[in-house]
Amino acid sequence: MPTQASPGPILHESAARPPSPAAGPAGTPGYVYLMATVAALGGLLFGFDTAIINGALVFLKKDFGLTDPQTELAASSILFGAVVGAAVAGWLTDRYGRRRLLFGAALLFTLSALAAAVPRTLTEFVVARLAGGLAIGLASLLVPLYIAEIAPARIRGQLVTLNQLAIVTGILLAYVASYYLSGLGLASWRWMFATAALPSLLFMVTLLLVPESPRWLLGQGREAEAMGTLIRLNGPAAAATEAAEIQAALAAERGEEANLYQPRLRQPLRIAVVLAVLQQITGINTILYYGSIIFTEHSGQSAASAIGANALIGGINFAGTIVALFVIDRVGRKPLLLTASGGMTLALGALVVAMHLGAPGPWLLGLIMLYVACFAVGLGPGVWVVITEIFPNAVRGRGASLATVALWIACTVVSFTFLSLVKAAGLAGAFGLYAGLSALTFLFVWRAVPETKGRTLEEIERGWQA
Repeated sequence: MPTQASPGPILHESAARPPSPAAGPAGTPGYVYLMATVAALGGLLFGFDTAIINGALVFLKKDFGLTDPQTELAASSILFGAVVGAAVAGWLTDRYGRRRLLFGAALLFTLSALAAAVPRTLTEFVVARLAGGLAIGLASLLVPLYIAEIAPARIRGQLVTLNQLAIVTGILLAYVASYYLSGLGLASWRWMFATAALPSLLFMVTLLLVPESPRWLLGQGREAEAMGTLIRLNGPAAAATEAAEIQAALAAERGEEANLYQPRLRQPLRIAVVLAVLQQITGINTILYYGSIIFTEHSGQSAASAIGANALIGGINFAGTIVALFVIDRVGRKPLLLTASGGMTLALGALVVAMHLGAPGPWLLGLIMLYVACFAVGLGPGVWVVITEIFPNAVRGRGASLATVALWIACTVVSFTFLSLVKAAGLAGAFGLYAGLSALTFLFVWRAVPETKGRTLEEIERGWQA
């Protein structure tokens, strides 16, 4: 393979500072995992709320007599809310903190789940899903951001990937719940949405067990609170060193007025935004949102069989993310992103050929599963990890927010136009387009994305200053 073009000094792992042995007692074992796991419940709700529409849509479409454009609106309404939620999340979290905003998201998840179960018209349903979208937009930014800020550098990729594991767990639970509730008849979609209220309440309660991000607290001048959390995470000696490093980075940022659009941050901003868009326009959510309709209308399966096939795809998504969880801090972000985008290109290309040759349903399902597996191993978790790593502390919320807004806009456009695209170009034409965009993703990652494995957030920030 040709040598990659260097996007800056951050690419060279040899320049990373070697870990120094910590003096004094270590932090409380497992505390960081407790904090990350509680936060990741927001990811589980994110996955459940976005994916439950897949099975529900089959019954909702019949119950309300929806046309194709109305069906696209029903499926995509949550995404319009997610765009708004992600847009305001960066400013709100930099001002009010990560934990408080996560609690607000949990409350929105609960209320929207109940509201989506009782509408009498499509308009009422769309309003309820818009509220759920606000919660998803908040959670999609805040959960990986919070985890990245409390995680030690050596396991940060693994812990941020824990959020992606929670998302795909939520997706799988949504598919399983849809499968078992589909036997309740035409109104079963109402029960599918209502089931999200229970984990939402659990999320609210468990958030009371975790503290605010110490990096945000230090930025607010609340040193005693921040040191208490850092000591419990890392032990006294390591906590003092980390706090000094964070304070030095914050002081440098204040000197530059923490301007997200300053010249040195143009490259990380471009990388984050482009990666976020590419993650979505490669078509993954057409499977997650419209899988049941694809299998019922293009493979002749019954509603129950189609939902069962989706549960199988959800299992593959879950298994692939488990693999990513254990390898992302060993092999790095960039190799996983390259492997994923290359595999997705091949899987979708083969899927297009299979459809043109009239291959039977099992072949189509198998290739879709391969495509989802490739996404789950690399592009799914890897993009979120990179987005939360490459911005400086003072602008991390706003920078990650901008990338997340771009992600949700791209997701909304793809989801809102999918059925129309299939009608105009056929299913093979749609997946051919996504294959080409997957190839474009491979090229962008190869040329532009740096490796951040094993570096502290402050080391990554200094790399952009060189």
